[in-house]
Amino acid sequence: MNSRQSFLFTVMVIISATFAVRASNNMFMTTLPLLARYNFHFSEFLVGLISTAGATGTFIMSAMINARLTSTRRRWVFIISSFAYMVVFPLFYISSAIVIWPLVLIAGFVLGAIMPNIITSASLFSDRKMRERILSLYTLTLSISLVAGPAIESEILRFFTLEQSFLFFSVLPAVVFISAFGIKFPDEKGKRITGGSEVTSSHGFRAAIYNIMTYNIPFALILTFGGIFAKEYLNASYSLITLLFSLFFLTSFASRLALTLRPPDNLRVLMTVSVIITGAGLVVLSMSRDILIFSISFLILGFPHGFTYPLSIISISRSISPEKRNIANSYFFSLMMLVGAIMPFVSGILVDTLGLRYAFMSIIPVVAVLYVLLRVELGREKALKSAMEDGNANRAA
Repeated sequence: MNSRQSFLFTVMVIISATFAVRASNNMFMTTLPLLARYNFHFSEFLVGLISTAGATGTFIMSAMINARLTSTRRRWVFIISSFAYMVVFPLFYISSAIVIWPLVLIAGFVLGAIMPNIITSASLFSDRKMRERILSLYTLTLSISLVAGPAIESEILRFFTLEQSFLFFSVLPAVVFISAFGIKFPDEKGKRITGGSEVTSSHGFRAAIYNIMTYNIPFALILTFGGIFAKEYLNASYSLITLLFSLFFLTSFASRLALTLRPPDNLRVLMTVSVIITGAGLVVLSMSRDILIFSISFLILGFPHGFTYPLSIISISRSISPEKRNIANSYFFSLMMLVGAIMPFVSGILVDTLGLRYAFMSIIPVVAVLYVLLRVELGREKALKSAMEDGNANRAA
């Protein structure tokens, strides 16, 4: 293949793998709480705990294994994990209240090797504008999968059970496995790249973490208990619940489409807007008394969902050198999963203690504190860049 064909092939592989893994993973994450609550009659605490189990497996693989492997070994772990994901996914159809626990752990564990390596592959382009456009296209594909997946599942659930829906979605993990052989890995010349402390001390990396946490914390609550809120308080059907998630991801898609068409120059402004919209959406959701207001809250909350993730990975790509991006992306993804592991457990306690409505409201002060920390890191990064530019100007003079 010539360079143009090779580029197009790489982009198509990234798009197909991204779509398949995110659509199937989101279906798994949104259907699991409903399956646990209404088929296996788990308490709210156990619903949160089983979601925590899956996210914990992802965190262990991403932070403790994937981040420490050489590029060659990481590629083989990636391919083996993709195969395991393909095998495990249809087994949810025959799961029980006991069997579902190891299935969730395995599915979560292997995802810790799949997602960060796709992110790294999308960030390997040397030209900054091209790299950020591909990263925005990557996040746009995530949003397309999140719109299409719930819409398809909503139609499936009109005629089939929650367990049977896993069989329909099992084709997607098969696509992930096929695509795995075409995912590119950085050339590290057989060396294990170190520099974790350099990554974690980067203001751009820290800003990316605080930015994603301003949304991931409420999103974990939405993902675990949003559907249960709609069913318990608003008497929504399973089909309608999954359709509402499709609406949520529709506005997320619109946000990421805008970033793809016009990569952002000023990350600070969009990060601030995202936090404001998140707070407003949580207020509307917690006060919802009918399905219309609840739907509007999901539409509002979709916008920051669309912005925060691409803004964070762009911040990482701007502040971290290419050879250390696997470490940065692994740490970034694992911290996301750590939030995903802790929050369902905490959410279960909050819901048991405060009730669903007040549980959503209680997250707003946490988002505000994270935003203050985000602004501090953005200010430090700006000051550091200014100092470096002044130093370069003085040396040139």
